Amino acid sequence: MAAVTKEQVLETLKTVRGPDLEHNIVELGMVSDVFISDGKVYFSITVPADRAKELEPLRLAAERVIKEIPGVQGALVALTADKKAGSTQSQAPAAAPHGAHGSHGHSHAPQAQQPRAGKIGVPGIGAIIAVASGKGGVGKSTTAVNLALGLQANGLRVGILDADIYGPSMPRLLKISGRPTQIDGRIINPMENYGLKVMSMGFLVDEETAMIWRGPMVQSALMQMLREVAWGELDVLVVDMPPGTGDAQLTMAQQVPLAGAVIVSTPQDLALIDARKGLNMFKKVEVPVLGIVENMSYFIAPDTGARYDIFGHGGARKEAERIGVPFLGEVPLTMNIRETSDAGTPLVASEPNGIVAGIYRDIASRVWQQLGGQQPRPAPAIVFE
Repeated sequence: MAAVTKEQVLETLKTVRGPDLEHNIVELGMVSDVFISDGKVYFSITVPADRAKELEPLRLAAERVIKEIPGVQGALVALTADKKAGSTQSQAPAAAPHGAHGSHGHSHAPQAQQPRAGKIGVPGIGAIIAVASGKGGVGKSTTAVNLALGLQANGLRVGILDADIYGPSMPRLLKISGRPTQIDGRIINPMENYGLKVMSMGFLVDEETAMIWRGPMVQSALMQMLREVAWGELDVLVVDMPPGTGDAQLTMAQQVPLAGAVIVSTPQDLALIDARKGLNMFKKVEVPVLGIVENMSYFIAPDTGARYDIFGHGGARKEAERIGVPFLGEVPLTMNIRETSDAGTPLVASEPNGIVAGIYRDIASRVWQQLGGQQPRPAPAIVFE
């Protein structure tokens, strides 16, 4: 069977009438760049912010006609709300929420705050925390995985969302392969390993596929991976953010009631300069910083046991003290962390009684203490003129 083409998709979408009921959504310029991978079609539909909820049937109609194309295995279609020209109203959420389904039972976590000002939580999830860094290469994803496993080892129900659309790491770090299944062709079942529920763009596209998406499509994909996944009942959802302070970070801060953020940095000044950017971003969008982790804090030679401060030492602790946020702990640079990360067998799971696993569990305990009794906060609206 021939592969599905963008031209086929756009031609099919011409059968979907726009809000004016006269022209189709392609003619009206409402369809974003179409991306196709492994028979799955991804695109968003831009609608006026004040009509996003009302036009949800339009999204469903577009999704339905695309799934009917021979060769299409699935579709990821989202509404991207845009501010009306000349409007002074705050921008609505970039993707119209479609809640993930889950039963409501007993939870150790603080209960998610009621929707307010358009920031809607995810049913069944007690607290959502972001793990972020100002730059790449500081071990943020490895920290996020072991933090999630540390929270789980401390008795919590935990999931992890890989928010790095361009460079997803979770499939490799957690040794998960295959594609997720869907419920009624819409809600996605998360993948699972080591007791963690996991969702990542890496499960939907091949590892070597280049994701060439503009901001609105990134926002749409993130919101669907968050809201159209059957997470069930979780005490904590850990979000592994991409490095930096771009679209994905702002989308999460703007549209998701984050309980807080954990910043990961190495000790040297260059990494700390970038970490400050992440700290300042979360401060500006009123997301509390739960603390700073100093990763690759020191190196213990496996043959002699001698300690070396390769990247300096204590820089993140001093930064935390300087700005008045908790210091969560020091994680050493060890061969085991590198080897287990590459092998998809994270240390907290593969060597639960080891020294480093204990460090991650301690960090997880401090994070949970910061969350204790705290309601996730609705993030403020961010309007870009």
